[in-house]
Amino acid sequence: MIVLSSLLPIFLVILTGWALRASGIIRDAHWEGLERISYLVFFPAIIVKTLAMADLRGAPIGPLAATMICAILTLTALLLAGRAVLARSRPVDGPAFTSVFQGSVRWNTYVGLALALSMLGPPGVSLMAISLAAMVPLLNTLSVLVLSRHAGRDGAAPGARATVLALARNPFIWSCALGVALNVAAVPIPGWLADYASMIGAGAIGGGLLVVGAALDLRRLARLRPATLIATTAKLVGMPALVAGFAAFYGLSGQTLLVAIIAASVPTASASYVLARQMGGDAPLMADILTVQTLAAAATMPIALYLLA
Repeated sequence: MIVLSSLLPIFLVILTGWALRASGIIRDAHWEGLERISYLVFFPAIIVKTLAMADLRGAPIGPLAATMICAILTLTALLLAGRAVLARSRPVDGPAFTSVFQGSVRWNTYVGLALALSMLGPPGVSLMAISLAAMVPLLNTLSVLVLSRHAGRDGAAPGARATVLALARNPFIWSCALGVALNVAAVPIPGWLADYASMIGAGAIGGGLLVVGAALDLRRLARLRPATLIATTAKLVGMPALVAGFAAFYGLSGQTLLVAIIAASVPTASASYVLARQMGGDAPLMADILTVQTLAAAATMPIALYLLA
C-alpha cells in the first residue's frame, strides 16, 4: 500500500498530461517548450543543488554505482549478443534494434526522482542523484554508439571527439558533474543561491511528468509490434531482476536497495524518442515502446518494489 500510494500521484500527473494533450487545451508547441525548459533548466537545477548539498559521507556510493553499471553492461551484452537472432526470427532491422536497445536499458529520470521523493523524501533524492550520476553518462554513450552503428546510416562508431561533444551538451551529465564537483570540493552554498536553485528546480518533477503524459499515444496500442514487447519485458522485468542480483552481490540494503530498484523498474526515457529521430533510429517504434512501458509500469513497478526491495 505504501508503494501504491506513492505511485498514485505520479501516474495521476502523467494522466493529467495525457488528458491536456488529448483535449487540445495546450498546443503542441507549448508542450515542446515545457519539455525543453524541463530538460535544460528545471532538472539541472535540482540535480546540481541535490548533489552539491547532499551529505554523501555515509552513502554507499561505490556499491550503488557498481550495481547500476554492472546491470546496464550485462543487459547491453545480452542485447548485442542477441542482435543476430532478433534479425532472423523477428522483423527487427538495424533501426528497430536501436529502439529496442534504448527501450531496454534507458530509464525515465522524471519518474524515478518523483518516486524517490514521494517514498523517501530528500534522502531518497540524494541517493537517486548518485544513481543518475552513475547511469546517465554510460547510457548516453552506449545509446549514441548503438545508434551510430545500427541505425539507418550503418557504419563505424562515431569518433571520440564527436562522442565527447555530444555527452558534454547533455544537461544531465554536466549537472551531475558540477554537483559532484561542488560536493567533493566542499564549496559553501549561500542560502540565497540554494533558494534560487530550489525555486527553479521545483518545476522539475511536475513539469517532467506532465511531459511524459503528453507524449503518450494510446492509439498505438492497437498495432503493437513484437519488438515493443521485447523491449518492455527487458526493461520492466529483466533490468529490475539484474539490479536485484547485483545489489545482493554488493550488499545493498534499506533505502539504498529501494532506490536501486526504483531506478531499474521505471519505464524508459522520453528523450529516447528525440535521439532516435535525430540519429536515424526507428522513431515510431520508440514511441510505441514509450507508451506501452509507461502504462505497463503502473502494474509492474509495485510488484518489483514489493518483491525485490
